[in-house]
Amino acid sequence: MRTFFLVLAAALSCSAHAQDAATVVPANVIPQPGQVVASGAVPDEATKADVLQRLQKVYGVGNVIDRIDVGGVVAPPNWSQHVGKLLDSPLKQINRGQLEIDGTQIRLRGEVDNEASRQQIASTFATSLNPTYKIVNGLRVSAGKDEQDVLDNLLSNRVVEFETGSTRLTARGRELLDRVADAVPKLRADKIQIIGHTDSSGSRSTNLALSQARADAVRDYLVDKGLPVSRFEAMGAGPDQPVATNATPEGRAKNRRIEFRAAR
Repeated sequence: MRTFFLVLAAALSCSAHAQDAATVVPANVIPQPGQVVASGAVPDEATKADVLQRLQKVYGVGNVIDRIDVGGVVAPPNWSQHVGKLLDSPLKQINRGQLEIDGTQIRLRGEVDNEASRQQIASTFATSLNPTYKIVNGLRVSAGKDEQDVLDNLLSNRVVEFETGSTRLTARGRELLDRVADAVPKLRADKIQIIGHTDSSGSRSTNLALSQARADAVRDYLVDKGLPVSRFEAMGAGPDQPVATNATPEGRAKNRRIEFRAAR
């Protein structure tokens, strides 16, 4: 079962009237496999209701977590109609995915089973929209369980530590990355994606910037160890993909993490 994250900005609306179309869950509840989390802001109640109903049709009743806010944004013309075209069955082919829609800028991330799927999904999105919409295809092909297990085992019960509020690695953080640097040359994966995550404290924009900066710092450290920069892709997910509750210090600590994903 796959978990998906939808982030809406500059044109999404959330409404109390739409609660029957989704499971409204507090931010400290962790999404389960097979669920989709819809967050961000939309301009009106009708847009929110439409988004939630479309997601429910794709993922099923009870599998849509509603974290959408209403108001404070202005949508481009016919925005909700265009967004609706993206919320369809191709999303279910994506694992650990995120669809981020910011006005007419669309970024698609996550894992698919093969290159044909990666290209087909992006093509389907592009042909369904008018030319004013820009799509960044950040989908990657999964490298396989064995390859991913190597990276997951390195980070088992460990985190890449940074100094508080900083992109400076601690001694323990550097020690763990030294082990990652030793393992990467043995992997057949063409690309290693470095994903920075934060807890939900503070603003989302600040957390996105910090998570990206920390992912960049990890990439730079590994490159300084002699690994080719072309082997890595760094991205920041901010607070959007929690693995634990943000309601406790222990949960927030688990959410502040670096994740490695192997891709072909």
